[in-house]
Amino acid sequence: MNDMDRRAVIDKTVGFVKQRLSGAEAGHDWWHIHRVWTTAKHIAEHESVDTFVVELGALLHDIADSKFHDGDEDIGPRTARGFLSELGLDEGVVEHVGLIVANISFKGGKHEQKFRSPELDVIQDADRLDAMGAIGIARAFNFGGHVGRELYNPDIRPNLEMTKEEYKKAAAPTLNHFYEKLLLLKDRMNTETGRRLAEQRHAFMEKYLEQFYSEWEGEI
Repeated sequence: MNDMDRRAVIDKTVGFVKQRLSGAEAGHDWWHIHRVWTTAKHIAEHESVDTFVVELGALLHDIADSKFHDGDEDIGPRTARGFLSELGLDEGVVEHVGLIVANISFKGGKHEQKFRSPELDVIQDADRLDAMGAIGIARAFNFGGHVGRELYNPDIRPNLEMTKEEYKKAAAPTLNHFYEKLLLLKDRMNTETGRRLAEQRHAFMEKYLEQFYSEWEGEI
């Protein structure tokens, strides 16, 4: 497949994702996909990867997030594979992207990822970076409001020992999510570029939490 054909596939994928995620929750909408896609392309410039697979995986990584489909973890990979197969892509590419979609998500502290590839490493870093920093904070509170969670409750402590199933069913206050996921991401980056970008966003979240607690306690 030449570069022109690849760009045509990317353009069709962009159109498919925009249509599919029209009206999606703001933390998992087209603009989340766009940010991850853009960041993944930047990270890929410094890695030895198949950039075509990186772009497709980034664009399709949240095509049907299980959180919004009754916990069905197969619908995302199935949707991605079905779309790419209809475009007549090589089966190896279709399967690789399907595995990326199936394995990209953070699933709790005790979950062990079963599939790895350099392309998944790049996209996973980009996705995790979008869960950090100013955007990550905005997404966390947006989703918490979307599902009716408390902002913070000092009587409900973060649970760092959750299993995958406990993590999926968790309904704790949004601030707990910082400790159960967001602050853990810096040390789970796969690439050097991802680690460098994560440092600044991690520091921003720590500073935000200091300010949050100060205001919560009514400090002037």
